[in-house]
Amino acid sequence: MLYWALVFLVVAIIAGVFGFGGIASASAGIAQILFVLFLVLFVVAMVARALRGRSPT
Repeated sequence: MLYWALVFLVVAIIAGVFGFGGIASASAGIAQILFVLFLVLFVVAMVARALRGRSPT
């Protein structure tokens, strides 16, 4: 997922350089959403791993 966020970020930068504002804006928005989703899933996975590592007493 982080890979796709970076791909859309690169597309947004290239589109912005060539003057395609609409495409750049849309790609940047998609990249931002994917990055936030990646961060949320990463934090959930880390919390789940930390909780699973504990043994019930």
